[in-house]
Amino acid sequence: MTEEMLMGLGAETLRTTLYLAGPLLIAAMLIGIVVSVLQAITQINEATLTFIPKMVAVVLVLIVMAPWMLEILQNYANNILGNAGDWIR
Repeated sequence: MTEEMLMGLGAETLRTTLYLAGPLLIAAMLIGIVVSVLQAITQINEATLTFIPKMVAVVLVLIVMAPWMLEILQNYANNILGNAGDWIR
């Protein structure tokens, strides 16, 4: 395995990780910001108040994005398993 192959594999791994985790993290961040603003407006300082809305948002995004995420993961796995023979040499 050459350095170029290894760097390409690492870059693809990071890209795939961002594609899979990105939508979930963005949804949780946006809900957290909205709830924090509402807490600041109403002066309710409860740390556990953001937990349920974040979990609901993450589950909804996961349900909506699951087919796309599965396709990304399948393409990555096919690439890894398909090129394993070339990397071993």
